[in-house]
Amino acid sequence: MESSMICLLSSTLLVLFSPAAYAQTASPPAPTTTPSPAPAPAPAYVNLTHLLSVAGPFNTFLGYLESTKVIDTFQNQANNTEEGVTIFAPTNKAFSSLKNPSLSKLTQNQLKQLMLFHALSHYYSLADFKNLSRVGPVSTFAGAGLFALNFTDISGNVHLDSGWSKTKISSSVDSTDPVAVYQVEKVLLPEAIFGTDIPPTVAPAPAPELPAADSPASDTTSKGRAPEGSSANSSNGINLSISGQLVLAVSGVLVLFL
Repeated sequence: MESSMICLLSSTLLVLFSPAAYAQTASPPAPTTTPSPAPAPAPAYVNLTHLLSVAGPFNTFLGYLESTKVIDTFQNQANNTEEGVTIFAPTNKAFSSLKNPSLSKLTQNQLKQLMLFHALSHYYSLADFKNLSRVGPVSTFAGAGLFALNFTDISGNVHLDSGWSKTKISSSVDSTDPVAVYQVEKVLLPEAIFGTDIPPTVAPAPAPELPAADSPASDTTSKGRAPEGSSANSSNGINLSISGQLVLAVSGVLVLFL
């Protein structure tokens, strides 16, 4: 009887302290949660109207953008697309110095196309234009073909050529992705509006040549010509010699008759 009790007690202890019992009684570890990444901050809204009105002498250009509603197109491209926008802003002087052809004869639609011609539908930094100069004409917001622009990078200076207009980027007004605004000194005139019969560029007149301060010819002349004083002295010497000979001749004649 006692041996049976001992066996039962031993069996109970073995069951209680067995690994299986521990596995059943031990609580499972708490699941680990991975924190979700914070959402990326939304890009700051770019106000092109404010930028062009305070960043430089672009009031005339901004006026055309607003009257043709092209400013809304550029604004949407800057803030609602991943491509961004690159704008070439002519100065007020560029518009005031433009006499021929005149913008006053353009229709409202042509003015709109002209303003669209001053932008590319992608953000380009100044360094990007080196590659653009190798790909040939680049389409603008106005289109391709006769609405395209040619770029040339010369020692870091970006030159633009529309056929009618040849200028270069003179200043970087703002170049922060997704918006780049570059100052140019001429209004970009597309061949699609003004035609391909481009008048030849008048070459500047050569500067007049200034006479040299010391002319070698004058020195040679002065060296080859005897001084006036020495010429007069030599003439006087010749006259005295002739007079002396005459006196001697007369004296000889008188001696013969005496």
